[in-house]
Amino acid sequence: MNAPKSVIASPAALRAEIRAGRFTAPTAGQGGEALQANLVMLRGTDAAEFLRYCQANPRPCPLLAVGEPGDPSLPSLGDIDLRHDVPRYRVWRDGELVDEPSDIADLWTEDMVSFALGCSFSFEDALIRAGLPVRHITADRNVPMYRTSLPTRPAGQFSGPLVVSMRAMPAADAIEAISICQRFPLAHGAPVHLGDPSQIGIADIDTPDYGDPPVIEPGDIPVFWACGVTPQAAIATAKPGLAITHAPGHMLVTDIPASHAERRLTGVYPV
Repeated sequence: MNAPKSVIASPAALRAEIRAGRFTAPTAGQGGEALQANLVMLRGTDAAEFLRYCQANPRPCPLLAVGEPGDPSLPSLGDIDLRHDVPRYRVWRDGELVDEPSDIADLWTEDMVSFALGCSFSFEDALIRAGLPVRHITADRNVPMYRTSLPTRPAGQFSGPLVVSMRAMPAADAIEAISICQRFPLAHGAPVHLGDPSQIGIADIDTPDYGDPPVIEPGDIPVFWACGVTPQAAIATAKPGLAITHAPGHMLVTDIPASHAERRLTGVYPV
């Protein structure tokens, strides 16, 4: 087991470390009770079609905020500069992953539109406070994520499989986790599947498509949540000329308390 990394409880302090290039790790367990977000950044008509995709698929793509074209800030979520404030990005060209930089200032364009989507890391603090195991945090790992055989609803050029994150825990804890997480619709809500991974098209649970291998203790069952990496599978299908996302597990940490993920909001977070 890896030694635990240091925890930065303040979202602003964490973003400052990220901007300075001193924090490049996954953000699970970081930022205290702050709401964390998946990111997708697209241009022009690609952005308009992706908005429709999010509206058609609110479980994997719960909208927290939509930026103005060319504006790298998201004032409703905090003092944020999307060009610098994510530990690791992914750059996609024509649907192909071409780079994973720690800064995207040189790629930003005047027609770029940013989408902040809810993240399951936002309910993990509630699980921990309830005494439930979150094993990837304890083991200092990234959460395991898997492409499934479950389709999302297409919108324009965007379509593809549902991606899920997995947290293993005893069955009794899984029942409590359902009760807790269904209060967080902006952080993907309740799990979409429990138990046999082959029923949702996962052939080998020990080999995730994204993140780190899972920690599964005797008596655990796998519990799967809709995941904000789902849009990256849709980007690979749609093949827009340029798309920028977060790297899986390397989230935008906002100034908004995670408790606000319990609200059923649409569009931009109201200040």
